[in-house]
Parts: sequence; structure tokens; C-alpha cells
Amino acid sequence: MRQHRGSAEGTIRLRILAAARFVTFLHDRRRRVRDLRAADLDAYVVKSAKRYAPATVVSICSTLRSFTRFLRASGLISNDLASCVLRPVLRKGAKPLRTLQWSDVQRILRVIDRSTPCGKRDYALFLLMSMYGLGAGETIGLSLDDIDWRASTLRIVRPKTRVEFMLPLLPAVARALVNYVRYGRPIHAQTRHLFVRMKVPHRPLSSAAAVRHRLVEHARAAGVSAPYLGSHVLRHTHAARQMELGISPKLIGDILGHRDPESTSAYLRVATERLRRMALPVPR
Repeated sequence: MRQHRGSAEGTIRLRILAAARFVTFLHDRRRRVRDLRAADLDAYVVKSAKRYAPATVVSICSTLRSFTRFLRASGLISNDLASCVLRPVLRKGAKPLRTLQWSDVQRILRVIDRSTPCGKRDYALFLLMSMYGLGAGETIGLSLDDIDWRASTLRIVRPKTRVEFMLPLLPAVARALVNYVRYGRPIHAQTRHLFVRMKVPHRPLSSAAAVRHRLVEHARAAGVSAPYLGSHVLRHTHAARQMELGISPKLIGDILGHRDPESTSAYLRVATERLRRMALPVPR
């Protein structure tokens, strides 16, 4: 994946983990990889469908196809089983994106204890994600060198495409970052990453799971409940709010890094206030 497709390191790690889970599944069935059959693939997909959401199952099926192609090309199996992996049909836009009320986002930010180093970090982290619609990967990938204090700009790098773009450093965000860098970020951290763990050896925050864990903790303290609080919920909430405020979908898509306008149009389904204003009166 790295040499022939130029895949991002994060994507490679996820594929390796998914393939490892499948190999463990085979071992539990007392099946060797070289004896892999289509029935084994079907059984794993069925098992995954009982545990994961359809979108996750689609991703698992994609990994299985890639893995079986690799096994075939490496000579570890003799049959091409990639075509035997049947994924569930996932209709695009079948469900609206999960978002929060903007008042709930404000409650989460207010409840964060900014008197502690960890609170200063979390407040700056979630304020960035809320104000700019950044994903967890973009945020935890920020470096101290990405902040231009004189020009009041923030450089963002897309994790997958490595495309760079600049955002204005908003005053509220600048204040939160200054408070964190000066009084919260460990002075002995041996990394230029902006957001680091508070425990020695102060490594960079390395996964969306860590961000999600902190978000869920603060949401619980704020009394905010939602069916799902993933690391992307602040990104979706930001986009939906911008849509409701009448910001151009093209501008929203550019900031979010959408190449396809249809990706941005998904937020129309959750911009309820804007849709309410567009409703026609019911004839009597």
C-alpha cells in the first residue's frame, strides 16, 4: 500500500489491524490462511454485520478484498477469492449525519475545567474542532510550527491527501492556544506536536479514539446526551451550523476539504432551521 498506492500511514495501520482480526478469526475456526475458502469470508462478513454498523462492514469487506488479492499475488493462496466478498448495499445519504445542537457544543466547552493543564489542552482542542470543522486527524496532527502568530494564520494539513491550506487564527482560538501553550502544555515534551499527553513521556495524541474519549467525558459532565458522540460530530455540527447561517456551500466544502459538492449537500439534511424557513405554507 505504501510503495504501490501511496496510502497514508494511518490507512495502512487500520488495514493491518483489520487483516489481523480476520486471521485471528481463521485461527479460531482452526483454518490456516493457505486453506482459505469463500465460506470463511462469508462467515466473517456475517459475524461482522451482527456487531458493526453497515458502513463499517463495507470497510471490512474492502479490506478483505485487498487482503485476498495480496494473498493471491504473494502465492499464499491459489484461488482469487476477492470477487467472493459480497458487501452490504449502502445507500448514500440513507441516514442524516449525526450532529449536536450548537447550544450543546457551547455547554461542552463551558464545562471544561480550564484551570488544569489537561483542561486547557482539551478546551483548545475542541474549540478548534468546533470553530473550524476540523477532523480529529487534522487537529492532533497540528504542530507548533503550523501557528503563525504574527500573520494570525493556522496551517492545516489533510491527513490523507497531505494537501495544505491556511485558516485565519480567530481571536478566541488564539487566546485558548496561548493559554494552553504557555500554561498547560508540558515544557519537557520532546515533540513539536501541538497536542500531547499529560503523562510522561508526553507523546503526541495519536488517534481519534483518544479525542472521542475526552469528548464523551466532557459531554457527560455537561449533561449532553446523544446516540453517538464520535470524533466527527463536532465537524458535522460546525458544517450544519454554517449551512443554517447561510454560508455558501462551496465555501463550506472548501474548508472541510470536500472534492465532491454532494459531500457538502449532506449537511442540508441536518440544517433544520434553514429547512424550516424554506417550508411552504400548508393550503387550507
